[in-house]
Amino acid sequence: MKICISSTVDSINGLADGRFGRCPFYAIYDDETKEYEFVENEGAKAAQGAGIKAAQIVVDKGVDVVITGNLGPNAIRVLQAGNIKIFKMLGDKVKEQVGYYNEGKLISIDKPGASHMGIGK
Repeated sequence: MKICISSTVDSINGLADGRFGRCPFYAIYDDETKEYEFVENEGAKAAQGAGIKAAQIVVDKGVDVVITGNLGPNAIRVLQAGNIKIFKMLGDKVKEQVGYYNEGKLISIDKPGASHMGIGK
């Protein structure tokens, strides 16, 4: 299983990012190898459609679970179409998120976050 965490930097000691589409990096943890791969979020640079581009990166990486803060409606649709489960991050550090997930402490996300700015705003 692969778990993706939105991240502010390319380090497990960095802060998890509450933004999905505009976070700088994704930390992708492979449950089999117990290793992290950091992927730059090219969607963050997009003038529009960042969530869709970011979600496609995650789908293409074969991720099973996303842990983040808030997502827009388009990103959620892409992730759900890829059968990816989405959870709300807890705490601050990237390295804490997999443990929280494995302990069942994270809450599932199934609708856009309240702080999402939306298209054209």
